[in-house]
Amino acid sequence: MLSKFKLSTAATMVAASLALSACDTNPSSENKSSVQKTYTVQDVNNFIAETEKELVRLNNEGAKVEWIYQNFITEDSADLSAAAAQEYTEAGVRFALQAAKFDDIEVSDAQRRKLNILKQALVLPAPQDSAKSAELAKIAAELGGMYGKGSYTNAEGEKQSLGDLSAIMASSRDYNELLDAWQGWRTISPKMKPLYEREVELANEGAQGLGYSDLGAMWRSNYDMSSDEFAQELDRLWGQVKPLYDALHCHVRAELGEHYGEDKVPQDQAIPAHLLGNMWAQSWGNVYDLVGPEDADPGYDVTEQLAKHEYTEIDMVKGAEKFFTSLGFEQLPDTFWERSLFTKPADRDVVCHASAWNLDSQDDIRIKMCIQKNGEDFSTIHHELGHNFYQRAYKDQPVYFQNSANDGFHEAIGDTIALSVTPSYLKEIGLIDNVPDESKDIGLLMKMALEKIAFIPFGLMVDQWRWKVFNGEITPENYNDAWWQLREKYQGVQAPIARAETDFDPGSKYHVPGNVPYSRYFLAHILQFEFHKSLCEIAGNEESIHRCSIYNNKAAGAKLNQVLEMGSSQPWQNAHKVLTGSEQMDATAILDYFAPLQAWLDQKNQGRQCGF
Repeated sequence: MLSKFKLSTAATMVAASLALSACDTNPSSENKSSVQKTYTVQDVNNFIAETEKELVRLNNEGAKVEWIYQNFITEDSADLSAAAAQEYTEAGVRFALQAAKFDDIEVSDAQRRKLNILKQALVLPAPQDSAKSAELAKIAAELGGMYGKGSYTNAEGEKQSLGDLSAIMASSRDYNELLDAWQGWRTISPKMKPLYEREVELANEGAQGLGYSDLGAMWRSNYDMSSDEFAQELDRLWGQVKPLYDALHCHVRAELGEHYGEDKVPQDQAIPAHLLGNMWAQSWGNVYDLVGPEDADPGYDVTEQLAKHEYTEIDMVKGAEKFFTSLGFEQLPDTFWERSLFTKPADRDVVCHASAWNLDSQDDIRIKMCIQKNGEDFSTIHHELGHNFYQRAYKDQPVYFQNSANDGFHEAIGDTIALSVTPSYLKEIGLIDNVPDESKDIGLLMKMALEKIAFIPFGLMVDQWRWKVFNGEITPENYNDAWWQLREKYQGVQAPIARAETDFDPGSKYHVPGNVPYSRYFLAHILQFEFHKSLCEIAGNEESIHRCSIYNNKAAGAKLNQVLEMGSSQPWQNAHKVLTGSEQMDATAILDYFAPLQAWLDQKNQGRQCGF
């Protein structure tokens, strides 16, 4: 996940309460006057120049504050984080309101883009009231702290962290043990509900002050298309992928029913959420042993190979860095290795959720992870470094454009690289001795689908829920019920036990209390396959698309870097066209990638009851 700090990363926080820019330095006199001030192009130029200086300072100061908070969670650091949040949101709202005053001024395309970015940058806009702004900042920090310090004490008196509980979810095949872990983590979130309800009220007020109907409409406006068009685009892309997901769901449900019994996994209902190997049932790779094809073992397990070759956490990061340098990118700076957090400290609370940071808008790039030596984290590290290499690629852009073409691009880049972590690549770096023949591809594709395809509807429904919360369609008394209705609709997944109105299961997912928009992850899962296919074509790949690795291909690296260096200086459609040849996203690259698996699933599902 990308750090949420800096305007350039759709930040919610940072910096100081500011005077209005040079083009409007005496607002009190204007308020007293009945004459509407007439703005000029020079006013716009002055505003953009002055604001750019402030943004660089605010971004960098705020990023440092938040880095300290997430690495040292205390009441003092929480207060500092809350203060930074209030200061930044107040500044951000002021910038946005001022930018809106120039809507009718004829300016260059670059200037208009900068003004629009200022209007849309805040994820959590504060009301134009200092008391409410302070309240919103305090709530945001408190929710983040609740999540970061969350734990569950089981019946034996053992205190279990999210990492402990997630390990149980991944490895246990005991129905009741899984249920206890699933329930346990959800004990952290009911107390979040009243805070979240108030946060929604305040953030909606802030969004309305900027001219949006609600916060969801504001979030959706950040994609170089209208809010409604963006929602329709997500539905279109989901429609392309849904047949493959439905086939995967049917197979997984049948196999889980065989293992646990159809009394526990009814074949005409949604799958109980605690049986899919992940705390949120968002990816299903951990149940591969129950649902994978017979005789499809490729002969290796990345987790086992990492242990066999005595990889440390740092070795894992070095390996991911080598992939990027093989494409022609420069090595990570020494400060990355000196300042990143790679393992969970034993002596303090930290936010372990993996994230990538740039603390100075230039070269102070870092990751923050509590790395576990397994195949999943090996892939996650590639994802996080993708953010870091993207951040460094666009560092010479103005601060306004120090971002990805859209936030889905940022999430997709590292995953695009991870798609090249194929058996041939693993052999090349010495992790395995032999490349399995194509008869083993169904197993590898199944593992990939359990991670990637299983995630796509979850990636869609999180913001579907929030958009309905923000526009009032979902009310606080229906928060939890609506959450599970959407999960059943999109994922075919249900709560394993009855849930109460007082529960707040959305709060058990980091991105909800952390106020991180989630559509970016849905888009990333579409884009990464598009990007992979295009880069493989550039690299001259002649194998099946799922067997392609662009490792060591400088031509593919150069084309990728061309897109990264653009930052957000142009509409995302332009960046997309540079890499794919088209301005429209297209999920059929996913279908091409998984075509052999789709045929296998269709055969296996004959005679089964599918649907949910």
